[in-house]
Amino acid sequence: MRTGSEPRTARSALRARFWLSLWGLVWAVVGTVAFTLAGRSGWAIACGVLLVVVTVDLVVVLRHIRQGPHYQPGPDIPPYRPLDDRPTHDRPTRKQPPDDRA
Repeated sequence: MRTGSEPRTARSALRARFWLSLWGLVWAVVGTVAFTLAGRSGWAIACGVLLVVVTVDLVVVLRHIRQGPHYQPGPDIPPYRPLDDRPTHDRPTRKQPPDDRA
């Protein structure tokens, strides 16, 4: 269940996903070349398909990283609240209710 505070508290794993995609890209290229040179066309095709999938994932991750901290994953996710750029002395203070736990 969403509480609405996720954009403020969530941490994205885009950098980790970027490095894992890059690692997969290297191995897919190596696999495609190695299996092509070895005459294993089925495995070369499989590695080629994996190469395409990893490349698409890498492009998506880079796009999300470039969008910055205000990336919104979909229309069903509410937008971030605007930043409050006013100085702290101009902001209204919230009054705390009295503590009646005595």
